[in-house]
Amino acid sequence: MAVDRVGMVVHGGRPEAAEAARTVRAWCAANGVACKDIDVWNDGGRHSAREEVAAAGDPDLVVTLGGDGTFLRGARLAAAVDALVLGVDLGRVGFLTEVPMTMVRAALDAVRDDRLDVERRMLLTMRASRRLEVPSDIGALMRYGRGPLLPPTSVRSDCETGGEWGVPLDVSALNDVVLEKLARDRQVSVGVYIAGRLLASYSADALLVATPTGSTAYSFAAGGPVVSPGAEVLVFTPVAPHMAFNRSVVAAPDEPVGLRVLERSGRAAVSIDGQLRGVLGPGDWIGVYAAPRGLRVARLGPMDFYGRLRERMNLTDAPAAVADGAPAPLWPVSSPPPGDLAHLDMPSHPAAAG
Repeated sequence: MAVDRVGMVVHGGRPEAAEAARTVRAWCAANGVACKDIDVWNDGGRHSAREEVAAAGDPDLVVTLGGDGTFLRGARLAAAVDALVLGVDLGRVGFLTEVPMTMVRAALDAVRDDRLDVERRMLLTMRASRRLEVPSDIGALMRYGRGPLLPPTSVRSDCETGGEWGVPLDVSALNDVVLEKLARDRQVSVGVYIAGRLLASYSADALLVATPTGSTAYSFAAGGPVVSPGAEVLVFTPVAPHMAFNRSVVAAPDEPVGLRVLERSGRAAVSIDGQLRGVLGPGDWIGVYAAPRGLRVARLGPMDFYGRLRERMNLTDAPAAVADGAPAPLWPVSSPPPGDLAHLDMPSHPAAAG
C-alpha cells in the first residue's frame, strides 16, 4: 500500500522502544515518508483519538512500539480514521503485537510493497443513557499511579440520538467494555440484557463484554472462553458474581449486550480497553454492540493464534495423554501438516470447500 504518513505510539519507559523508533524514523526518511510521534501522555494531557491523529497529520499507518497496552493505544487512534496498524512486539505475554524488533525495517518494506495481509479485528462501540463523565473526586483517585485520564466521550454524529435508543458514543474497544464496582465493600447490581431480552440480574465485582481479541485478556482471567480472533461474537463474562450461574455467554454480533445499573447498586465505573471513561449510578445504562467496521491490522504472514496460545499460556501436555506413546505432532504454521493429517489443512477460501 502507498504509505504517505506514519504515526508512532512508543512505550516511553523502554530503551528498546526508543531504539525501534529510531529505526522507523530512519526508514521514513529514506523513503520520503512523513513520520511523527503520537504522544498520548504529554502535550497538555490526554486528547480524543481524532484530536491526536489530527495533530500527527492523519497518518495512514500507525506503528506501535511496545506491548499489548501500547498496541491498544495505537488501535484506538487507528480505528478513529480507519488507518492500518502495525504492532512491533516488545512485550512479554501479549497476543496483539506481531513483528519482532529485529524485523521492523523488513516489516515496513512489506507494507510499502504490498507484501502483507490486512486482517480485520472486530471492535465494540456503545450507546448509553447519557454522556459518560468521570466525577472530579473519582478522577483524582483513579489517576493515582497512572497517566492522565482521557477526555469525556463525544457523541457520534452519524447516528440517531434520543429517546429509548440513547446516546451513541464515539468510542471503540478492541478488547472489552467493563462495568465494575467503585467501592470494595459495595458490589454493583446490574440487569443484563442480550438481544433485548433480560438474561439475569447480577450482583458482582464487575461485568464485561469482550471481543474475540479481548477473550484472552480480562475475560480470560475471569474464567471466560478463549475465542478465535477470526470469529465475530460478543463475550459476556461476570466477575465474581454472587449467584450460582457464573458462566460466560457468547452472543452473535447483532445481539447487543445491555447493562442497566439497578436501584440499590453502588456506583459503577465504565472502562474501555482498560481506560476509565465514566461513572454510572442507579438507573443509568449502556448498550454494547459490534462497531460498523473493524480494526485494520497488518499481518506479515499467517497468524498462528493457537501456537501463540500454547506458548504464552505455557500449555503442557497431560501426562496421561503422552505417557504410553508418541506425543501429538507439532509443526510450524507456515509448513503443511504431515501427510496423514493433511485433512486438517483447510482451504484458503472457505467457499472452495464446497
